[in-house]
Amino acid sequence: MTEYGRGPGSEPWHPEDPLYGDQGWGGQQSAHGQDQYGGQQQPYPHDPYAQQPQDPYAQQQHYQQQPGYGVQQDPYAQQPQQPQQPQYDNGGWGTGQQPAAMPYDGQPAADPYGGGQGGYGETQDYYGTQEAYPPPQPPGRREAAPQQDPTQTPDWDPEVQPEETHPFFTGADDNGDDKDDDYDDDPRESRRGSRGGNERRGKGKKKSRSGCACLVVSLVLVGGLGGVGYFGYSYWKDKYGAAPDYAGSGSGSVEVEIPKGAFGSDIGNILKKKGVVKSVDAFVSAQSESPKGKSIQAGVYLLHEKMSAAEAVKMMVDPKSQNLLVIPEGFRNFAVYEMVDKKLGLKKGTTEGIAKSDASELGLPDWASKNKDIKDPLEGFLYPAAYPVTKETKPETILKKMVARSNEEYKKLDLEGTAKKYKLDGPWQVLTVASLVQAEGLTHDDFRKMAEVVYNRLKPDNIATNRKLQFDSAFNYLKKQSKIKISSNEILTNPDPYNTYYHAGLPPGPISNPGDEALRATLNPTGDGWMYFISLDGKKTQFTKTAAEHEKLNDKFKEKHGLG
Repeated sequence: MTEYGRGPGSEPWHPEDPLYGDQGWGGQQSAHGQDQYGGQQQPYPHDPYAQQPQDPYAQQQHYQQQPGYGVQQDPYAQQPQQPQQPQYDNGGWGTGQQPAAMPYDGQPAADPYGGGQGGYGETQDYYGTQEAYPPPQPPGRREAAPQQDPTQTPDWDPEVQPEETHPFFTGADDNGDDKDDDYDDDPRESRRGSRGGNERRGKGKKKSRSGCACLVVSLVLVGGLGGVGYFGYSYWKDKYGAAPDYAGSGSGSVEVEIPKGAFGSDIGNILKKKGVVKSVDAFVSAQSESPKGKSIQAGVYLLHEKMSAAEAVKMMVDPKSQNLLVIPEGFRNFAVYEMVDKKLGLKKGTTEGIAKSDASELGLPDWASKNKDIKDPLEGFLYPAAYPVTKETKPETILKKMVARSNEEYKKLDLEGTAKKYKLDGPWQVLTVASLVQAEGLTHDDFRKMAEVVYNRLKPDNIATNRKLQFDSAFNYLKKQSKIKISSNEILTNPDPYNTYYHAGLPPGPISNPGDEALRATLNPTGDGWMYFISLDGKKTQFTKTAAEHEKLNDKFKEKHGLG
């Protein structure tokens, strides 16, 4: 209860309330037991508050007379000197009822809200209870509250929601008649009649119309729900259901190239466009479910048309399905050219002719040597790896890919620093050493020892071989052969620049295409003093440090192969 609800009469607050005995809006509310019209206070019998003059809340009249307390006189309240004028609810803002007239015998006026008989009759206090509504307004802006029988049920109940008045929901026809005849017990019957509705409720046909309307509404709802359910299911199936997919391993042959850096969705798009799989989502799902699905590499694959996504993934993780040109480590260029011709179905010598005529346009690095004695400027730049090819691939295209791959790999290595360390003429000679190491070494364990042999023989103080490498592999290169049995007379008399038995130092250029291990061994050789090596059976290489140890092994080699 706020202070707007306080009015004259019995106080609804506890005496300890700081606002107990408040004078109301105009400050004219009489103190407890005091005459409203200026008479002296007359204590009620047994009034416990009448004998406490010290109570500051019982002396509101005193404080209002003191200046400085900010109490303003209510301009709407009538002064006690004019009792014949009607009062506005005894100084408060109440129901608008006029108070009872002042008795002539000087007795205090009966409390109009306390049930006394001194006024014109009992009226209900609408602002002294919790049901007070609305908040009181100033006298100039309020209307008088209507009288109501306290025994009658209030016409408005704040707890009851407003009744729907639309005929479709109320069951009324166009004239306001209720379509339902079960209305006799409705306490709001009079209110429905007051809206202009006919007091006579029809039966039969109108009630049937209501049933038909309900049936129509039900059918519409059922149809709507069915439609929503159908479209909802379709959406769910498209969004979360199994992706469209073929069944089986398919048929025919399809060549598909997967570029480098392609993700699962990219691969799926390529396969779908080629007619291999039915949907991208099916492929992505199958790839994620396969243990080796993430191992699919760039390349060209030979697949089938209309394959299930699972079968497509299974084939792609199998290296046999890839249409690749695989260049082994240590292969010479003339062997690589022959492989390209065979893979692309070209006439023998086609790729070699393009390599010679277009060598300067294939992307060789600036540090590549232009020595006129070099037999093939692309030697050492056809990097050993697997290259995807299709039927439409051109020889120059595959050669460019090989050169580009070699440049990419060589940039990862410190060829320049190695050249300075071992007093070589730039990266070109480091690549040449790596090609010799690759050609002479039989196992990966041989590479570092073989690199040390090369560097030791190139030293100016080498008097054992006088800076001659004496590698059979270099002689075989110039002869385009791979022989173990080479006569001493032949190998010692051939003046070709690539013959390291005849010329000291390195050959003019690489003699093969070294792989990664041979390249790294060249950058990091052993330091054990190895000077010689020989393989008695072609499977194992034996290294020695002195000429005497090497001659013993060389005699065994000659004896085994019948060389004199």
